[in-house]
Amino acid sequence: MSSNREALSLAPEPEPLRIRSLAPGEEARWDAFVDACPEATFFHRAGWKEVIDRAFGHPTYFLMAENGAAIEGVLPLARVRSRLFGDALISLPFAVYGGIAATTPQAASALDEAAQALAEELGVGHLEYRQRKPMHPDWPTKGLYVTFRAKIAPDSQANMQAIPRKQRAMVRKGIQAGLCSEFDADNERFFRAYSESVHRLGTPVFARRYFDLLREVFGPSCDVLSVTHGDRLVASVLSFYFRDEVLPFYGGGTHLARALAGNDFMYWQLMESARERGYRLFDFGRSKRDAGSYHFKKHWGFEPQPLHYECRLVTATALPDNSPLNPKYRLFIALWQRLPLPAANALGPHIVRNLG
Repeated sequence: MSSNREALSLAPEPEPLRIRSLAPGEEARWDAFVDACPEATFFHRAGWKEVIDRAFGHPTYFLMAENGAAIEGVLPLARVRSRLFGDALISLPFAVYGGIAATTPQAASALDEAAQALAEELGVGHLEYRQRKPMHPDWPTKGLYVTFRAKIAPDSQANMQAIPRKQRAMVRKGIQAGLCSEFDADNERFFRAYSESVHRLGTPVFARRYFDLLREVFGPSCDVLSVTHGDRLVASVLSFYFRDEVLPFYGGGTHLARALAGNDFMYWQLMESARERGYRLFDFGRSKRDAGSYHFKKHWGFEPQPLHYECRLVTATALPDNSPLNPKYRLFIALWQRLPLPAANALGPHIVRNLG
C-alpha cells in the first residue's frame, strides 16, 4: 500500500497551460493546429501575421495556448489605430472570421483572459472578436454583417439546380454570351476589375501590393479566376482555399459585367472548378445586411447566417461606426466616385489600411 502511495507521489505534476506569442519559425506548427481544429478558419492561419505586418504595418499579436508540447488554442490579433476610425485590437482585421480557436475550454478561457489583459495594457478603444458563434453575449456587438455558406454537391447538375430559377438563367446567359474563364498567374487582370468595381461603389481600394502579398504568402491556397468576352476583361475574383472550402474573397466586374451576367458566370465557374478538385463547401463570405451583395447571394439560394462581432469596450465609451452605410460618409462616397480611377487607386490604400 505504501509503495502505491510513493508511486503516486512521484508522478509528475501536470504542466500549467502557457500563453505565449507565435515565434519565428513556428508557422508550420501553428498551421498544423489550425488545419486540425474544427473551430479554426482560413483567417487563423499564421500567414496573416506576415501579410498584415508587410502590407499595412499594423502591430500583430498572435497568441497560442500550450499544454506541454501541444498547442490547445490560438488567437490571432492585430491593432488598427487611426485618428479618424478609432483604435482597436481585432481578431482579425481585413478578415471575415477570427476570434479564439481552441480544442479545450481551458485554452479558450486562458486566451480570452490574455487578450483582454493585452487590450488593457495597450489602452485600445475596444477589443473585437469576429466569430461565427457567440462567446460573450453580454458584450456590445456589431450586427451589421452576415455570412453565406453552402455545400457543393459532387454532381454538377445538382449544383446548377440548387440555384434559384432566375439566377440560374443569369448563369446560362453568361454561358450563351460566350464568356470564358481561366486562372491567372498574376493579379494584373484581377486588380483592373476589382479597382474599377469598388470605385463605382465609392469605396477606397487596397493597394495592388496587398493582393500580391496574399498570393506570395498563401501560395496554392490563393488563386485568381478571370472572365473574358473575346479579348475584353469582364470580371475577376481572388479566392482562398481551406480544408474542403473555397472562399471567393475579393471580386469585381468591369462595366461589361452586368450586361453579360459576368459575375454569375464567374461564381458558377469557380464553383465548378472547386467541385472538380474535391472542395465541398462554398463560402460566399460576409455582406452587410440588405446591401446589394447580400441580395445577390440570397438570389443564389444561400441563406444568411449571423456573424458575432463581439466587442469589449476598453477606453472607448461606444463603438465607432465606420460602415459606409453611416449617413456621415455619404458625401465622401459621392466625391470618391467622381475621382478619376488612377487618383482613387493612388489615394485609396492610405485610407483603407486604417479601416480593418
